[in-house]
Amino acid sequence: MDAPAYEQVSPAVPSWLNKGDNAWQMIASILVATQSMPGLVILYASIVKKKWAVNSAFMALYAFAAVLICWVLLCYRMAFGDELLPFWGKGAPALGQKYLIAQARIPESTHTHEDGTRETVAPLYPMATLVYFQFTFAAITLILLAGSVLGRMNIKAWMAFVPLWLIFSYTVGAFSLWGGGFLYHWGVIDYSGGYVIHLSSGIAGLTAAYWVGPRLKSDRERFPPNNVLLMLAGAGLLWMGWSGFNGGAPYAANIDASMAMLNTNVCAATSLLVWTSLDVVYFGKPSVIGAVQGMMTGLVCITPGAGLVQSWAAIVMGILSGSIPWVSMMILHKKFALLQKVDDTLGVFHTHAVAGLLGGLLTGLLAEPELCDLILQVNTRGAFYGGNGGVQFLKQMVAALFVIGWNIVSTTLILLFIRLFIPLRMPEEQLAIGDDAVHGEEAYALWGDGEKYDPSKHGRITTLFGEETTQSPDVNGARGVTINL
Repeated sequence: MDAPAYEQVSPAVPSWLNKGDNAWQMIASILVATQSMPGLVILYASIVKKKWAVNSAFMALYAFAAVLICWVLLCYRMAFGDELLPFWGKGAPALGQKYLIAQARIPESTHTHEDGTRETVAPLYPMATLVYFQFTFAAITLILLAGSVLGRMNIKAWMAFVPLWLIFSYTVGAFSLWGGGFLYHWGVIDYSGGYVIHLSSGIAGLTAAYWVGPRLKSDRERFPPNNVLLMLAGAGLLWMGWSGFNGGAPYAANIDASMAMLNTNVCAATSLLVWTSLDVVYFGKPSVIGAVQGMMTGLVCITPGAGLVQSWAAIVMGILSGSIPWVSMMILHKKFALLQKVDDTLGVFHTHAVAGLLGGLLTGLLAEPELCDLILQVNTRGAFYGGNGGVQFLKQMVAALFVIGWNIVSTTLILLFIRLFIPLRMPEEQLAIGDDAVHGEEAYALWGDGEKYDPSKHGRITTLFGEETTQSPDVNGARGVTINL
């Protein structure tokens, strides 16, 4: 006799459970979690100046843990539970045994079709799988947002900011677009988080950067990555993990997941090549940091339509995501005083807000009707396919404006509230020293044992925003770049 766990139908294997879907969804969860832990932890620790490596990694590490506890205590059901307001669910714990082993459902997702039939999102696996899968999206959103305030935000303020932003900002976007809120029922398309995750983190990051204030002038002028090869390792984990990010969006191991995985990688590769080509044309040489940025914008751009566009359209989206954010970062950034004034450390506004908005609007143009029918409510299609497609594009624009507006207001109010109790920016003495002053720890033991750094042996270096300069002979232990502030 087989043990109950291995029987075809048993208490451990109820009749509604699809083992393949459950296995894929858990694998997709692990892939998305790996994007944050260790992907972005490694990427952040490596792409920043040496003195901020520990602090940057810790901000990501803390956010991952804090979001998980807040998620199961309150926030999952605010994003995917019963409706409280048209844009917000009723918060409640997602910890009870009966709740977690029951079949996964999103109660407010029910649609009533013209023929009277009702349809709701009910994946063929337990609620525990869905709770964890959606947690990984919430966590990476906060970690992406952190990229805008690296190198100066008070770590205690960040520790307070994470749960408050999760509660009052992320859950609103998630419920509105995914959990059965007003944008979901209106028919707005956000396949896997172009708006919920990337547009939100980019806009909130820029807003937070404004209120927190800039890094030290010396850090803004000279902020080279401390380990380019390790940065590429983090970027690689991010790219490979994106197959779970978009491949898990259909909540099943179906043909739409296959399309999403292929399109995700095609768009990312195209965008990377376009960004690199523009770097060669404009700067005369390819930039490794630029290649990572092009990869990122391609992954972000395809996300809102990954399983809903044809693969030729993924190439088109890759061409645009490798060029439009490049222009916004390398050219427009230097022309607008506001963008110069606000110190967005890693350019999250360009790589996530601009690319996420671009992807959402392109999805409103390129979403293919047959692919939409695989996962979305009936009669959804992009504007290029006629019918109500023009209306779909307008819906995408309105949803973007809602996400932008909500994130500006909510992020501002949260930070102003925190500022009443905790300074948002580190003291000047901590900013001057870095990790050792903030955490009592340093990432590397370089230049600490009588070793000397010889800048004459090293060449030129390109910054995040494309500026290039020779290294300063006055910098001991770090390569220097100068930008015009």
